[in-house]
Amino acid sequence: MYIKKILIAIVLIGLVVSGVVAYNIYTIMFNSNTAFNSDETYVFVPTDATYKEVREQLEPLLKDIGSFDALAKKKKYNTNIKAGRYIIKKNMNNNDIINSIRSNNIPLQLSFNNQETLENLAGRIASQIEADSLSLIKVMKDSEFLNENNFSNATALGMYIPNSYEFFWNTSAEQFRDRMLKEYNRFWSDTRLNKAKAVNLTPTQVTVLASIVQKETAKTDERPRVAGVYLNRLKVGMPLQADPTVIYAIKKSTNDFDQVIKRVLYKDLELDSPYNTYKYAGLPPGLITMPDISSIDAVLNPEKHDYYYFVANVKNFGYHKFAKTLSQHNVNRQEYVRWINEQGVNR
Repeated sequence: MYIKKILIAIVLIGLVVSGVVAYNIYTIMFNSNTAFNSDETYVFVPTDATYKEVREQLEPLLKDIGSFDALAKKKKYNTNIKAGRYIIKKNMNNNDIINSIRSNNIPLQLSFNNQETLENLAGRIASQIEADSLSLIKVMKDSEFLNENNFSNATALGMYIPNSYEFFWNTSAEQFRDRMLKEYNRFWSDTRLNKAKAVNLTPTQVTVLASIVQKETAKTDERPRVAGVYLNRLKVGMPLQADPTVIYAIKKSTNDFDQVIKRVLYKDLELDSPYNTYKYAGLPPGLITMPDISSIDAVLNPEKHDYYYFVANVKNFGYHKFAKTLSQHNVNRQEYVRWINEQGVNR
């Protein structure tokens, strides 16, 4: 009888212990363990990150990091870290959190536009994905890659078509560049290639001219007309005489792309630079900025007209006055010069 009681007691103690263990396991796995108030937050796990690095990100987000550690070890997450951008939602339990950061890499919408240099583009991209700006610049300027794909340092910016793209956060610099080449080739469809031929330009030349159009007018509805002016000039061998190219030449020669130049002076027109389209005929050797798709398509679909000149319209700001003859242009230009002098703009 005594032995029977002992056996019963042992069984009861075992059941209690099992119950406590089961309760603890349930608590560790299924009780909410988030400590933030927003609906969700993101954890960014770098390439080759250690569990310690992931834990440091998670600790301020969780109520009980110890219980998370226990389950992470049990599920072997601590030895199987995956890089990426992961979402943690409010009131998630440890099990859900581990499942999320193990296999639910969330892509993001990467966007860029109007970058003036590859360096600026690299900085913009580095703020959105894991790759840093130095590694991005290195692959963007890789001479072997550029030569293989008919680009140069001067034209490489044209390979990056401004838009929004879906990427994983842990994208490398090389993966980003190679994806952009695919997007570039996809952008230059047969339809666009045929339109480039129709205006007697290569895709690279189209983007160079589009970069000038981009700088000349912010009005998308005016860009086909501006493109038409420059194409008319190219056809008859006139210099483009585009002020934005002179401004770019100044910035490039001084290596200061942050300076603001609102007015081109006569002395600037003497700057000896292949980007000075007052001094050198034809297109400059490269882009002066990253053109929008609207500017590229404006060059491919130019307005057909007989205009060869244009100047800022001081009575309709943002737009321009166009002229077919130099005499009419000089009248329009004098109006602009009087206005800008009245504003006291000297540079």
